[in-house]
Amino acid sequence: MKSHECGAWSALCALVIGTLCPAAAPAQTSDVKDKPPMYTYVSNFTIPRARWADMDKQSAADDKIFEKALGGGGLIGYGNDTTLVHETEGATHDSWWSAMSMAAIVTVLDDLHKGGASTAPVLSSATKHNDNLYVSKYYSWKSGSVKDGYIHGAYFKLKADAPDDALDTLSKGFLVPMLEKWLADGTIVEYEIDTEAIHTETPGAFWIFYITQNAGGLDKATAALREALKTNALAGPAFGAVVDFSAHRDYLGHTNAIYK
Repeated sequence: MKSHECGAWSALCALVIGTLCPAAAPAQTSDVKDKPPMYTYVSNFTIPRARWADMDKQSAADDKIFEKALGGGGLIGYGNDTTLVHETEGATHDSWWSAMSMAAIVTVLDDLHKGGASTAPVLSSATKHNDNLYVSKYYSWKSGSVKDGYIHGAYFKLKADAPDDALDTLSKGFLVPMLEKWLADGTIVEYEIDTEAIHTETPGAFWIFYITQNAGGLDKATAALREALKTNALAGPAFGAVVDFSAHRDYLGHTNAIYK
């Protein structure tokens, strides 16, 4: 779930690239606390365009398993996304579910396999497939459903010499207070700052995902990010001190999601 460069985080990219400031911690202070780990499993597929309607039908069929797990307390959220900014051989669709334990995640995965989802004809038509299992201790959501909303993801890579607590410092000092403000004023309905629970690439990567109810939320988030950077002059330099922006990528998709 990662695509071309900068996007909604272009303001942050520009500020970092344009500054010569030394390493600095975000000036904003907060009482942000770590939360219990939330796990999210994402199954990515590259589906031929002629089968996209079939993928919609498969997602609707899988929802029965997700709804049961949500109602039973195993899941706290689930959904599916369709990519809007396509890469040459990148994923076109994904299905995901979130829970407060690894056990709940893999139980739903087993239920999908038993229900025949993994051998469904449309999934067998995929030219590429990969899975990710993320974990987050910085997240929040508004209960309810999102239909034909939007999901934005930003991928970042920490520098090799970044401190062990670099992501915690960025999250507590800048990212979480900003994202909580967006959540409170309705700009977004969910956010999470993820790292890999099961590493499929070199450690040091993290992702920032947020969901909006409509397209207008994307513009509101971009404007709010620019404003946050103006009011916190040290945020950009702090990112630049610990993040390798040459690795930065963005993802944008349509999403259908439900949170408990």
